[in-house]
Amino acid sequence: MASNIKENIRISLGSIRAQLLRTTLTVLIISIGIMALVGILTAIDAIKSSINSNFTNMGANTFTIRNREMKLRIGQNGKKPKRFKNITYDEAVRFSKEYSFPAKPSVSTMAAGAGTMKYASKKTNPNIRVFGGDENYMATSGYELERGRNFSAQEVLYGSHVVILGKEVVEALFNKKDEPIDKVVTIGSGKYKVIGVLKSKGNSAGFGGDKVGILTLNNVRQYFSMPNMTYTINVLTTSSMQMDAAINEAIGTFRVVRKVRIGEDNNFEITKSDNLANMLIGLIGKATTGATIIGIITLLGAAIGLMNIMLVSVTERTREIGIRKAVGATKTAIRGQFLVEAIVICQIGGLLGIILGMLIGNLISFQLGVGFVIPWVWIISGVVLCMFVGLFAGLYPAIKASKLDPIDALRFE
Repeated sequence: MASNIKENIRISLGSIRAQLLRTTLTVLIISIGIMALVGILTAIDAIKSSINSNFTNMGANTFTIRNREMKLRIGQNGKKPKRFKNITYDEAVRFSKEYSFPAKPSVSTMAAGAGTMKYASKKTNPNIRVFGGDENYMATSGYELERGRNFSAQEVLYGSHVVILGKEVVEALFNKKDEPIDKVVTIGSGKYKVIGVLKSKGNSAGFGGDKVGILTLNNVRQYFSMPNMTYTINVLTTSSMQMDAAINEAIGTFRVVRKVRIGEDNNFEITKSDNLANMLIGLIGKATTGATIIGIITLLGAAIGLMNIMLVSVTERTREIGIRKAVGATKTAIRGQFLVEAIVICQIGGLLGIILGMLIGNLISFQLGVGFVIPWVWIISGVVLCMFVGLFAGLYPAIKASKLDPIDALRFE
C-alpha cells in the first residue's frame, strides 16, 4: 500500500513537471483561497490578542459602577444601552466612605472627551481625553507611572493645578530632550504643572490609551463643571477570587446610597474590566465565521478549476492510460494515480497559501504590537481543507480515467 502511494506521488510529480505552466496556475488559484482564509483568520487572532492585552492592562481585578449600561450597539436595529440617572459627587463619595469590603475604591469623572493642550508654541490635536480623579484613580484604572509621581490626598482635596500626562501627549508637546516634569501646560483656560508621565498603554482597538490627561477630581469639579455631570466609581480588589463578593457588597452598599427600594431593579450598572473585551471578541467571532465562509467559497472555485484541469489532463494522457492498462494496471491503480495527483497539487497550493496568509496576517499583528502569531488551528484546517478539495476535484476525473477501455485508449490520438 505504502509503495503504491509512493509510486503514485512520483508519477504525480513527474506529470506536474511536464505540465508546469498549467500546474502553476492551478497552484496559484488554490494558494489564493488558502491565503485569504489563513490571512484573515490570523489577523483576527491578532486583533483578539490585542483586545485581551489592552483590557488586561485596565486591571483584571477591577469593576466599575456607572450610570449607563456597557453595551455595543451595532446598526440601526441594535438595542440601545440603558441609561440611569446620573451618579452625583455626593453619592460617589458616600459610597467610597461606606464601602466596607477590603478593596480600593476611586471616584472619577470626564472633564473633556476631545480636549486640547498647549505648551509654549506647541499644541495637541483636539482629541485628548481629560479625566478628573482622586489619588486611587491610576491604580483602579490600570495606569502606571513612567516617571514623576501620583496625586497626593491634599492635592485632590484642594483641587490643585497639577496634571499627569499620557505618553502621546508628552511626545506632542515636548521635544525628546525636554523633561516634562514640573513644566506648565495649558488645558482649557487653566495652567497646570506636570507632575507625572504615564507608561504607554497603546492605542489599538480604537482606544486612545496614551492620549490622556488626568487632573485632580476637585479641580475638574471647579473648572470643568457641567450641568448633570456624572461620576464613575472604580473598585480594585486584592485578587480576582474576591471579585464576586466585592461586587455583591458594592451592589448592596450603592443601593442604600441611591435609595433603591427592596424589589426594585438597580438604577446603576456594574461591569467588570473584561466585559467590553468579551463583547468585542464576540463580535469578532461573527467576522471569523464570515471569513471562513468566504475562504471556503474561494476554495470551491479553486476546486472547480482544478477538476477542469484534471479532466483536460485525462484527455491528454489517454494513450498513457491505455499503455498502463495494457501492461497490467488496474482500475484502482489508475484511479489512485489521478487522485494522488490532484491532492499533491492542492497540498502544494495549500502550503504556499498558508505561508503567504501567515505573512499577511502577521503584518497586521506587528502593527497592533502583538508579535508573531502562529495560527496552528488554521494551518491544520488549511491542510485538511486542501485534502478534501483535492479529493473533490480529482474524484470524477480519476473515475473517468479508470473506466477508459484500454483498446480505445491506445487508438486515441
